[in-house]
Amino acid sequence: MATGLEFGAFAIRSRALARQASQAALSLALLAAPLAQAKPGVPGAGDLPPDAVGKNLDGDTILLSQYPGRAVVLTFWATWCGYCLKELPVLEKIQNLIGRERLEVIAVNTEARDVFRRAKRTLKDYKLQMIYDPDKQAQQAFGVQGIPHMLIIGRDGRIVRLYRGYSESELDAIATDIDAALVAPLAKEASNSQP
Repeated sequence: MATGLEFGAFAIRSRALARQASQAALSLALLAAPLAQAKPGVPGAGDLPPDAVGKNLDGDTILLSQYPGRAVVLTFWATWCGYCLKELPVLEKIQNLIGRERLEVIAVNTEARDVFRRAKRTLKDYKLQMIYDPDKQAQQAFGVQGIPHMLIIGRDGRIVRLYRGYSESELDAIATDIDAALVAPLAKEASNSQP
């Protein structure tokens, strides 16, 4: 027969185990949430991404196919995103170090044309490709539900990795993925078009 003291200890342990089980279930649910929210057809690692990524201020559509044989960093950003504004000069430096003939950085602004125009004027010294997504089609095609949102695409045209809501703690992983994109084998179409 259990004493009151033993029963009390058992009840405390049972509540602790129940709380741990509840926390584990919540953790699993939180981990699964991004997977559950991912839309069917949204590209991920190993996939070929949609070609159209936005427009420049002249209204020209920018296509990933314009950069055959190059690795591409495609990042979606906004002027109100502090992390995004810290990321742009870093990506600019990476592109300058590696060379635009090997790496193209495309920064897609998610805001209205007039906001993008002012931002582009402010960031006029940047050499990275700055465009915007006026009709939100690129954001929808790439599954952008928040920013920052970055895709690293290899020379073979396939997505190496997708980053959503990342922070500075992932810079080493991003650098590793950019390196992987740079050494990816050329896509057949790109290699056939080169002499």
